[in-house]
Amino acid sequence: MINAGLVKITIADSHIAEFWKKVLPRITLYPEAAIQTGGTTGFMIRKKNPLLKEELNAFLARYPKGSAARNLLLQKYLKSTKFVKEATSKEEISKFERTVEFFRKYGDTYNMDYLLVMAQGYQELRLDQKARSPAGAIGVMQVMPATGKDLNVRDITRLEPNIHAGVKYIRFVLDQFFENESMDRLNKILFAFAAYNAGPGRISQLRRLASERGLNPDVWFNNVEVIAAEKIGRETVTYVSNIHKDYIAYRLITEEQEERKKALEELRNKPGSK
Repeated sequence: MINAGLVKITIADSHIAEFWKKVLPRITLYPEAAIQTGGTTGFMIRKKNPLLKEELNAFLARYPKGSAARNLLLQKYLKSTKFVKEATSKEEISKFERTVEFFRKYGDTYNMDYLLVMAQGYQELRLDQKARSPAGAIGVMQVMPATGKDLNVRDITRLEPNIHAGVKYIRFVLDQFFENESMDRLNKILFAFAAYNAGPGRISQLRRLASERGLNPDVWFNNVEVIAAEKIGRETVTYVSNIHKDYIAYRLITEEQEERKKALEELRNKPGSK
């Protein structure tokens, strides 16, 4: 949001800010304006919670400062930028413009927010129709040939049928597994994306575990995703959160385009304008 100009200024830990600066170049850092220096990061827990303290200390002991394992995790999550991409760069915007009408068309057909499914397409392989996975998945929406055939959308090696297949399949997952659930519209599709990535049965199991832990099984962020990270690792959590991040970016893009269009129309309609 800082990079897009939605939020003008914020405060962040230096290692977090420096990481995102590598990914989002319009962020400007002001380290001289630090409100605290030389601090340390730690966990705050209730005093009468010895079991949690024991678990945290055991975890930290397994990854001591300077160890190879700790450096590997640091490299993976706070140094490497491979798991986050900038959906608003000039190159990615051109992909957005080439595909947006197809996403809008099939979003309308299947009553889905076209920007959300477009963000999923970006997360799969950056809206690249030429992409092929080692498993044989094809195109923007990474559709398997057998799935494309079952969906009856014509040749998924072509851009429009590929997008059609992806949107239609997400609609199927929504209807089959989440349509009658008591969650809001956004969470239904977030869970559908999670199911797309990890499998519907696994997500159903994670929701049950979340409920047993006192978390809300109908909310993905900060609830079921916590159990997902614990039980199946970060892949699905990162997949869904990146889709949501790119969705926000795409919303900002479309809002900016609409504002420019409106401003041009107002300029043309002014008396005396040519």
